[in-house]
Order: sequence, then structure tokens, then C-alpha cells
Amino acid sequence: MNSQSQTGERRKMENTRPSKESGGIHNQKVALVTASTSGIGLAIARRLAQEGAHVVVSSRKQENVDKAVKQLQSENLRVTGITCHAAKAEDRERLVNTALQKYGGIDILICNAGVNPHVGHILDSTEDHWEKLFNVNVISTFLMVKLVVPHMKKRGSGSIVLISSIGAYITYDTIGPYCVSKTALLALTKALTPDLLAMNIRVNCVVPGLFKTDFSGVLWKEEKENSRVMAIHRFSRMAEPAECAGIVSFLCSTDASFISGENIVVAGGGLSRL
Repeated sequence: MNSQSQTGERRKMENTRPSKESGGIHNQKVALVTASTSGIGLAIARRLAQEGAHVVVSSRKQENVDKAVKQLQSENLRVTGITCHAAKAEDRERLVNTALQKYGGIDILICNAGVNPHVGHILDSTEDHWEKLFNVNVISTFLMVKLVVPHMKKRGSGSIVLISSIGAYITYDTIGPYCVSKTALLALTKALTPDLLAMNIRVNCVVPGLFKTDFSGVLWKEEKENSRVMAIHRFSRMAEPAECAGIVSFLCSTDASFISGENIVVAGGGLSRL
């Protein structure tokens, strides 16, 4: 079986894994996952639910939320969904309140929301581009964490995972501002750690390499750009979203009880040093 077929079989197995309603490493935990109706976010939501969690999925468009909820519920997974524009305070509050009202608390937060409004040379980017990038990718991530922390504190513990990008370490010349915002998440993880540990809340950051999602399409849909990116990172192939979900699930589990403040790269051997 070739590598492409193996990847397809692995993805099929991930997508059909039965729900663990009476067990699993996240049994009865409540998880919020932002930007979770497609790609890596959807794969994370699926994996957490497969491991027993009650999962609240979200994204900006109702039709995407409805589609993801229907898909996951058809797999016998315990999920609900709500629209949430991560950069809007009222949406963040509604997302948190949904979890509290439906499940009574929050144990896990996955911050996956991100935007990339500029493709091209960095000197062609505008103030509006930078404001949008940092508002969504960095500031809203911090504010989402800040909003959830008091509820985790009430539970006595919690786990938070931020989703960065390999671009945080190696800047792509066509998406430089985006890469800068993702580098900021590495520092945010470190900065949050001391205060959160005092409340028995762990925070880590997962740094995906080149995953085959619509969001990353600017880096792989054109053959020339794909070849260039693969050469930079020494990838043998692009990853499937499910290949990121396992490490996120692990970081939220008791098996990772002594891991906090770490930026963990999932990039198939890609270079990862600032």
C-alpha cells in the first residue's frame, strides 16, 4: 500500500472511530473549540468527542456550524454548535454561556480561530491587515482565554491549547504578517503559564506544519508554491487534519498533567527554531 493510500485509510479510521459515551480519556469533560467546522478545528472537535467529551463547535457562519454538528452527531458524538466570530466580545460570551448553560462548566478550550487577510510582499500589507490579524489571531485568543479561566478555576483544573503555525518559526515570504501573528502565540503561551498554573490550569501551544486544509491552500494549491514550501520544510507529504488532533487530545488529558507552557511542533520534521 502506498503512502497516499495509507493516509486515506488512516483518515477513514479516524472519522469512523466509535463514540466512547461511557469512557474515554475525556469522559464527561466539556470542551470549547473555536473555528471548528472544518480542517484542523473539526478534526480536533471530533477527536475530543470520540474520547468522551461534550464538545461545543463554532465558526462564523451558521450553515457551517449546522453542517459540522450534523456530521459529528451522525457519528454518534456528543456535540452542539453555535456561531462565533472570535474577534467579537458578544460572540465569545455567547459561546461560553452556551457551554455553561448546556453542560454546567468548561474543562477544555482550544483556540483555533485565525485569519490571513494579506497574501503578497510584507511591505504591501496595510494597517488594516495588521489590525485584523492581531485582533483575531492574538488579541481575541487572549480574551477568549481570559473569559474561560474563571470557569475552569471553579472546576479546580483545566487545559487550554492554542493553535499556532510552523510559519511562526519559518516565515513564508507571501504571508509574512500572518507568520508574525503566529509567532506571537508562542510567546503568549509562555506568558500565560505562570498565572494559569497557580489555578491548576495548563496551557500549551500546538504548531502544525503544512496540513491539507482550505485555509492553507495558498501554500499548496499551486504546484510551484507547493514544491517550494515542501522543499523548505523537507516534508515528504502534507498532513491530514486528523494527524494534529491526537496531540491536542493528549495535551488535554491527564497523561499530560506535567506539561504546560510548551510549544509543540507537529510538522513532519520541518525546521522549528526561531
